[in-house]
Amino acid sequence: MLIILACFAASSCTVQTDIYCLRSIKESLEDPEQLLSSWDFSNNTEGFICRFTSVECWNADESRVINIHLSDMGLRGPFPIGIKNCTSLQVLDLSGNRLTGQIPSNIADLPYLTTIDLSKNNLSGSIPPSIANLVLINVLRLNNNKLTGQITPELSELDRLKEFSVANNRLSGQVPIFNYGVVSKKSYANNLGLCGAPLRPCNHENHVVAILE
Repeated sequence: MLIILACFAASSCTVQTDIYCLRSIKESLEDPEQLLSSWDFSNNTEGFICRFTSVECWNADESRVINIHLSDMGLRGPFPIGIKNCTSLQVLDLSGNRLTGQIPSNIADLPYLTTIDLSKNNLSGSIPPSIANLVLINVLRLNNNKLTGQITPELSELDRLKEFSVANNRLSGQVPIFNYGVVSKKSYANNLGLCGAPLRPCNHENHVVAILE
């Protein structure tokens, strides 16, 4: 009942979840350069979050966030899990910051994502297999982190994927079998435990993994 009343109090439930999404990003990350100072949540006018730095909305008069570009802003802290509340999000760019911890599996709760760029951070742990559920993904950049474990083979089912990179991590095991031309050796560079095309063949019998050139 409280949720229903809250939705009537605002223009829509979608607006409220998007506001919460951005608020959680600001509250969960350190912003030493104060580049998110324009994110002022005391304003209650329609579309006010669409005027925030690095935020783009579907319509300037409708607080439905579709793009978040926060690259190279010196942001620190764990991946902001509240991003899952920006349910219309298409582009998420948090590259070139100092994010730590794991990529949450609930990133797959954003079904309209076409671009994820988390490159050049300090993210660790495994790549969530749930990313394979993001069927609209065109660009997936996870390079230059500290990711470990295997790459789920189901990523090969992302038939819209045009750019993929996990270079400069600590990944191991057989790589997904993508359609020809989607992924090159460069996409996997400096992961000493990866094998399989376009890398050297995996030798499962002797448990020998490929070493990148």
